Amino acid sequence: MNGTGGLLNVVDVEATCWEGRPPSGAVSEIIEIGLTVVDLDRGVRVEKHRLLVRPARSAVSAFCTELTGLTQDEVERGLPFADACRELAASHRAGERPWASWGDYDRHQFTRQCADTATPYPFGRRHTNAKAVFTTARGLRKRPGMAQALRLAELPLEGRHHRGEDDAWNIAALVLDLAGRGAWPGA
Repeated sequence: MNGTGGLLNVVDVEATCWEGRPPSGAVSEIIEIGLTVVDLDRGVRVEKHRLLVRPARSAVSAFCTELTGLTQDEVERGLPFADACRELAASHRAGERPWASWGDYDRHQFTRQCADTATPYPFGRRHTNAKAVFTTARGLRKRPGMAQALRLAELPLEGRHHRGEDDAWNIAALVLDLAGRGAWPGA
C-alpha cells in the first residue's frame, strides 16, 4: 500500500451544532477529530488519537455539549483548525495513508472548512465511505448509523457515541469486521 504497510486512518469529527438553525454569523466548525489507525494486514486497531480544535466562527451550544460531551471551555484549549490539519499530515501521515469515515459528512466538512479558511486539505484522495461498504456488504436498502451498524454486526459500542475518538474506534471495529469478511476494498 505505497509504504503505508496496510495502515488505514479511520476518522470521525464532531462539529459545532445547534438544535435549530445556527446563530447569526455562526457556521458549523470541527471541534474534535478522532482518529484510529487500523492495521488491515494484522486485523487490529493499533492507535487511538484525539485532536481538540478551537472554533473560530462559532461556539459550542448547550445542545452540542449534550450530544458530544464537549464544552466551550474544553475546545478553547484546542488547536486552531489549520494547526490541527498540519498535525494530521505530520503525525498521522494523513496525506499518504488511505482513510475512511462513516459516510461522507467528515470528508465534506474538511473540504468545506479547508476551503473557507484557506487551509491545505490534509488527506490524500484514497477515502472510503465505510457506511456505503457496510450497506452493500450486508445487502441493506438503507444506510444505517454507526450505532445501528454495530448492533447488526454484533459488536459493542465502546465509549461515548458522538465523541470523535470513540466513534473512530468503533468505526474501525466495523472496518475490521468488513475486512475479516473479505468485504473491505483492497482487503
